Amino acid sequence: ADMLQQAARAGEHAEKATVREVIARFFRLSSGFWTGASARRAWLLTASILTLVVTNLFVQVGINRWNKFFFDALEQKDAAALRWAVVLVLGLAFFCALNGVLFVHSRMRLQIRWREWLAGRLIDRWLSGRRFYQLNIVQGDAANPEGRITDDTRVATEPLVDFVIGLGTALLTAVTFIGILWSVGGAWNFGAFQLPGYMVFAAIAYSALLSLGTVLFGGPLIRAVKNKNAEEARLRSNLTGVRENAEIIALVGGDDQEREQLKSGFGEVIQRWLAVIRQQANLTWVLNSNAILASVVPLLLAAPKYLDAEISLGSLMQIAAAFVQVQAALSWLIDNTIRIAEWLASAMRVIELDEAMDHLDATLGAGSPETIILADSLDDALHIENLSITQHDGRLMIEDAAVVIAKGEKVLVRGDSGSGKSTLIRAMAGLWPWGTGRILRPKGTKIAFMPQRPYLPDGSLRACLLYPAQDASGSDDQIRLALERCGLEHLGQQLEEEASWSHVLSGGEQQRIAFARLLLNPPDIAIMDEATSALDEEGQARMMAFLRTDLAGSTVLSVGHRPNLEQYHEREIRLTRAPGQNMAHASDRRLRRSDGFWQRFVDRLFEGKVE
Repeated sequence: ADMLQQAARAGEHAEKATVREVIARFFRLSSGFWTGASARRAWLLTASILTLVVTNLFVQVGINRWNKFFFDALEQKDAAALRWAVVLVLGLAFFCALNGVLFVHSRMRLQIRWREWLAGRLIDRWLSGRRFYQLNIVQGDAANPEGRITDDTRVATEPLVDFVIGLGTALLTAVTFIGILWSVGGAWNFGAFQLPGYMVFAAIAYSALLSLGTVLFGGPLIRAVKNKNAEEARLRSNLTGVRENAEIIALVGGDDQEREQLKSGFGEVIQRWLAVIRQQANLTWVLNSNAILASVVPLLLAAPKYLDAEISLGSLMQIAAAFVQVQAALSWLIDNTIRIAEWLASAMRVIELDEAMDHLDATLGAGSPETIILADSLDDALHIENLSITQHDGRLMIEDAAVVIAKGEKVLVRGDSGSGKSTLIRAMAGLWPWGTGRILRPKGTKIAFMPQRPYLPDGSLRACLLYPAQDASGSDDQIRLALERCGLEHLGQQLEEEASWSHVLSGGEQQRIAFARLLLNPPDIAIMDEATSALDEEGQARMMAFLRTDLAGSTVLSVGHRPNLEQYHEREIRLTRAPGQNMAHASDRRLRRSDGFWQRFVDRLFEGKVE
């Protein structure tokens, strides 16, 4: 129990919970694999593993008895018995190999199917109800769902299957071979005093000494491994930061500073590794000594009985083999201490992700007074009623906004930096739940959200243009016309080319891709957040002209600071803060669109629509 508690403290996150709590919480999270739709497969694999563990135990007992048979035949120089022993060992080897092959299939299939179920459960929860967006706001990078869903689900399931199998096998092995030791080893005679089953007590005492040595040398190793893993993660994070900010670092000439920082970080990793090596070497004193002594100690303890002709050579070898089996079974927990520590840390990280989503659901549950309510409107207009928006921590950002936006209206949202413009339109899109009030949208409304930097998934350009449609099909002529109208005619011959388009295309081209998506699949409501910030004035005019043509029937809400945006909108919502206040108030006014020569020219130039 003490070693398990020490293992629990080895993980950064497992420090906050006891072993019992981690096991109970992880079981509640993952036991659905054996009770839901996957139950039949789960129990079949579990039953097959249990059967194979018992079968393997019978094989090991057979090998132990074969030792007695073979060495007795050798001692008696019985050639016929030796020939029969060869046949028996070949049969045992075949059944042992067959059992091992089936066991590998069953064990690894159970591991991968359990991991598949657990990862699927987390993915379903994470991508449902916009949790993936809201969780990122609440916890930021700390949530790290991608790492928890991929690496941590693997480390939390695969070793646990091995642990349960190993512990069960160890218990069965210990019970079985203790019986053999007790019956074959006999009693130790001290004059008139006899100690029955002395080999059993010797095996227990030997295992206790081995465990004590492993604890003394293994405890520092666990801490060293933990420190090494933490430093490795820090170095990876720094390397990722350099890659993601490569352009900025190159432009400001930060190469030398980054080089020194990364070399220093790698040097720290090396120091942590050297600490692991030292502790691993110390532990090797115990492990390698045991590798030799485990088979010699029982021979020395039983040798007097053999020399006194109380037992045969076969019995001596049988006792030695049983002693090794008992010692290995009793030392199983100690031998797996480090792996248990790693499992506890990963299991805790998986638990934390699920509990973070539980907490998110609890704070945003139906009927919560601190949640913005989304509902269907009775007409085709967008209604905002008594809307107050807060940060996820409760800090008020926008107070008492109320507006009705008719179908097809184009509304510009403006305000000072930090006044909550982007948050307001995210609330209208249903992405931001924190606050109070109601947002009523026409039933079945199709919404397109256009952030400053559009999301371009890796894959073919066709799939990128038709995203988020799962069926990436569309007329080549229609797609090429949309590209041409958005100034991307040079991409018309690359529809089937696969690439990481977010890295291939410039910022302006990516924003044009977003407008091309609107032309290919016009929404009922388009929500734009600085959607033309990377375009020059001519490019902005070309894209915004679509609001009067292809998107004339769509409601458009847009945030923007660029000049000349007023002429594409009929109304403006301005967010302003009163002096000394943290929250913003919304004012609503009509805009007078002034169509000058340039705008009329652009409208006429790009007035065609995608058919």
